[in-house]
Amino acid sequence: MLGVVENHSLPRTAAFFDLDKTVIAKSSALTFSKSFYQGGLINRRAVLRTAYAQFVFLAGGADHEQMERMREYLSALCRGWNVQQVREIVAETLHDLIDPIIYDEAASLIEEHHAAGRDVVIVSTSGAEVVEPIGELLGADRVVATRLVVENGVFTGEVEYYAYGPTKAEAIAELAESEGYDLSRCYAYSDSATDLPMLESVGHPHAVNPDRALRREAAARGWPVLSFNRPVRLKQRVPSLSMPPRPVLALAAAVGAAAATAGLVWYASRRRAPYARV
Repeated sequence: MLGVVENHSLPRTAAFFDLDKTVIAKSSALTFSKSFYQGGLINRRAVLRTAYAQFVFLAGGADHEQMERMREYLSALCRGWNVQQVREIVAETLHDLIDPIIYDEAASLIEEHHAAGRDVVIVSTSGAEVVEPIGELLGADRVVATRLVVENGVFTGEVEYYAYGPTKAEAIAELAESEGYDLSRCYAYSDSATDLPMLESVGHPHAVNPDRALRREAAARGWPVLSFNRPVRLKQRVPSLSMPPRPVLALAAAVGAAAATAGLVWYASRRRAPYARV
């Protein structure tokens, strides 16, 4: 358990969660690849590459250099896509695709933080249009995620804000300023060493299903290491008795899902090349 309910005369606190492989068992964006194919946004070859990319992501993830290449590629690939079509695809398939891959342990932690009076914030490199509805499904209070530029209802191919690495920590600092969070009393959870700046920004960092680099850092710094391995549908869970039910809000859009999917499709194709490093 995470302790007693917050004393509201003290500064507010929050728990910051990375999303992919921390709260859910897969890449949030890649999970929608079949739906994007059925909607005509990607072809069959891209679906196969995406399935392979999902395997690679689960096996080891991507380092900083690969993430930067993915960002450049995904923004170009999404240029001209219709935003409303992507929103509709994600809204129609969100519950069927995401609900079964939410870690039971993560859902319980979210409940415990809410019961203790803390806000819950999802901080993800995936696009806001997919992270926001997932956050709503989880009952999160706020979301920080990548945003793409949209003009006249389509993607321009440009990234307005990239929620990755140090920018996650900067966003957390801005939230602390605007919401009055005492970061020394806040919590953070992530699986990746690329999120070290985010973890370092709070008083209670936790490594969840960590990659090798983060596991080494956690051991050196004495951070708790958590193992989440029980995906379960939210409607099948027995919620904590100390936590009142939180409403499931209306679904939002999914531009970022398409963008991140495109990026990891590219990542998979790069892995096939003899000079690609993974």
